[in-house]
Amino acid sequence: MVVDFRRNRAPPSPITLCDSPVTIVDSFRFRGSIITQDLKWELNISSITKKAQQRLFFLRQLKKLNLPKTMMVHFYTAIMESILCSSITVWYAAATAKDKGRLQRVLRSAERVIGCNLPSLQDLFASRSLKRAKKIAADPSHPGQKLFVPLPSGRRLRSIRTTTSRHTNSFFPSAVGLINRAGPPLPDYNTPPVTPPHTAHATLTAIHHFVTCHFVSCLLLVR
Repeated sequence: MVVDFRRNRAPPSPITLCDSPVTIVDSFRFRGSIITQDLKWELNISSITKKAQQRLFFLRQLKKLNLPKTMMVHFYTAIMESILCSSITVWYAAATAKDKGRLQRVLRSAERVIGCNLPSLQDLFASRSLKRAKKIAADPSHPGQKLFVPLPSGRRLRSIRTTTSRHTNSFFPSAVGLINRAGPPLPDYNTPPVTPPHTAHATLTAIHHFVTCHFVSCLLLVR
């Protein structure tokens, strides 16, 4: 895949590897995310939306079984939110309002099924970006650590100078902006991350136990 934003683009020269020509593609999937040569995220968000809608079907089935609301929230967090937030720190800031609306509609559908409010995608993006920035700033071996430079006052970080909206909406400028908007005090980068108490395996195990007990009770009533 060739990424070229020059005004006068030259045709790429052919590449051969082991006497075989390398095919030039417009997009490819890397670690679950679809990257295109124009660095836009419509295809990736369409894929995420489709996966989330498929899992919304299972959430509706659990609603029919009268699953407790707290357990349905755990199911959403482990099964649906993990899909919606897949690499969200990379693509959310650069996503269009239309694409963000598509994702938000899936989230609202889950809210109606469960019957409670859920964290918005903007809140999820902010929390995960701050957490990722915290890890990078605490890792001296990470090449991006030098981008988180405090100002002499110690209350804010030095903004990253950008010349294009594409760069402005990338991770590092967005993370610095989020930290500065959070206001003082700056995050403590030496605090270890908190491990979420509910994992997908534990949630599915609890749901399996509930559904099994539900069917057993139904069989006893029939007898």
